[in-house]
This record gives sequence, C-alpha cells and structure tokens, in this order.
Amino acid sequence: MEKSFIIAGFGGQGVMVAGQLLCYTACETTDKYVTFFPSYGAEMRGGTANCYVVISDEPVGAPKVEKADYLVALNDPSMVRFRNAVVSGGAIFVNSSVVTAGPEREDVNVVSVDAGSIAYELGNPKVLNIVMIGAIIGYTGVLPAENVLQTVFKKLGAKRPELNPVNEAAFRRGLEIGEAARKN
Repeated sequence: MEKSFIIAGFGGQGVMVAGQLLCYTACETTDKYVTFFPSYGAEMRGGTANCYVVISDEPVGAPKVEKADYLVALNDPSMVRFRNAVVSGGAIFVNSSVVTAGPEREDVNVVSVDAGSIAYELGNPKVLNIVMIGAIIGYTGVLPAENVLQTVFKKLGAKRPELNPVNEAAFRRGLEIGEAARKN
C-alpha cells in the first residue's frame, strides 16, 4: 500500500503542520515508510504553501509525485493548480468554507469539508487544518485515528496543553465527515 497526498493552501493555514502530523504519526507509531516534501513561496503568511506526503508499506522512491491519490485544497488557487494532479479514482478534500473553484473532473471523489466554519464554531480558526486531517483519516484510513490524535497532542499540545480539547474536537468533527464521505 502506498498513498500519496498533496496538501495545498496559503501560508498560515497550517499546510506544513498538517503534512508533518501525518508524517510524524506514520514514523513514530507505525512501521510504515514516509516522505515529506515542503514547498512554499517567499512570503511567511499569505503566500503559496504546499507539501507532498507519501505513506507506504515499502521504501518510498521519491518524495514528490506527479499524480497523487489525494489532494487537500484549502483555497481556490490550490484547487486550480493541483486538481489535475490527482489520479483517476482519487479524492479531493475541499475546504468548502473558502474554495469556490470546482474540481472540473468527473473521475475523482470530492470530500467537502466546511473546515473554516467548524474551526470558527469551535472558537479557534487555527484548527482548520486539524479538521482537514480528521477528514483525511476518516476517509482514507491510511493511519489509525487514535494514533493521529495522540500525535496532535504530543506535537501541538506539549507547549499549549490547554488547546488539546479544541484540537480533539476539531479532529473528531473532521473524522466524522471523512467517515461519512467514505460510506457514500
């Protein structure tokens, strides 16, 4: 099993953190191989940001893929840029809070996640990426959900443990959305 992801958005949306959390979970809690390849513009916030994550049962040949199994599009420019970089039969996770561009493809599954609204409802817009991670895990099952949540606590909650409840709520909301989309 080898699954590849492109996670893309603006700087400040937690793109790199989302990719890193998937990688840390795979490395630290499973026997899977993983690669992480970040790419971002010169701007610290508001510029483009994307990363490639590959999780596999076998050694990974290259960290960057031409065609990914999954795309996580957090904004319109990311959808437009990467929608054709998903394999036929793959899935595109859409932050429907802000993404208005469609996939313009009939051969991929679309998982619509109102991540921005959920994060706002939970009282912390910074958990948008955690909602999306939950949706990814719920839909793909690529990593055990509880392992991912423990990694979120370990990596994000170590310095700010008061954020663990909102991170958990965000993750679980996304997980439910992903699981429901998988069943459809």
